[in-house]
Amino acid sequence: MKVKSLFICAGLLGVATLTGLAHEFWLEAPRFRIQPGQVLALHPLIGANFKGEPWTNKAAKVLRLVRYGPAPADSTDLTPASGLAATDTFRTAFAFARPGTHIVLLRSTNSYIELPAEQFTAYLREEGLDYPLKLRQERDQQANAGRETYRRCAKALVQVGEASATAAASDSACLHTYGLPLELVPEQNPYRLAAGKSLTVRVLRAGLPVSGAAVQVWQRQPGGLPTTHFTTRANQNGRVLLRLPGPGPYLLATVNMTEAPAKLRDRADWQSTWASLTFAGPPASPSRFTTKH
Repeated sequence: MKVKSLFICAGLLGVATLTGLAHEFWLEAPRFRIQPGQVLALHPLIGANFKGEPWTNKAAKVLRLVRYGPAPADSTDLTPASGLAATDTFRTAFAFARPGTHIVLLRSTNSYIELPAEQFTAYLREEGLDYPLKLRQERDQQANAGRETYRRCAKALVQVGEASATAAASDSACLHTYGLPLELVPEQNPYRLAAGKSLTVRVLRAGLPVSGAAVQVWQRQPGGLPTTHFTTRANQNGRVLLRLPGPGPYLLATVNMTEAPAKLRDRADWQSTWASLTFAGPPASPSRFTTKH
């Protein structure tokens, strides 16, 4: 595997690559490590550089909202019922009774946006969306406005109690796939990793690896230091390999864009799907990130 290292120096700290054409979406927890029996509200946020504002409180925008616990039967479904009024809101507070690693996921419905041609091209370039860029060029569509439908898939990992070295089965929920159209899936439990150890994360579209996917990585620093950020690319098997230098929390995010399905073509030419994963890291913090892919 090709190895790439990124040293975070004072001149690079806190520099965000987003220009405002797109914003990340994630599930924010006031604490990612809690004790058994606690109730925790996870809030969907949208923003740049791991700084966000509330996304929405409209239940009609939520297609799926579920907590999965360490045991297969341990889950809580807060997905709003269909047919609610436009003013109805949804709940995000879950009870975490069982020790182990829990996962909370949220999938949104589709929304629509149209951007002028130049702005749409700039947005595609910034997000590393090579496929639609290439297709627009081949079809001589660079002067066309970008008509896009977009949806969001966010996952958060919450550790309840300690991650026991002898109870790996209770900490494996985070390693599973959950049928999202785009999903970031860790291959190791980050709550079991010591500082500087490797974390492999797969980028999956409809359960299949996405080769070359651009993955954004943010870490909030302790003590009020600026948030760190870098971008890496998935290898041919859809994997990125990271080393977690400190407690975080961390935000991993990626986006994938394909041609819009036929049933949406009256409103959109492109379908984008945004995926994120949030979690806490190990307690110690070296002075650099290392990534492999």
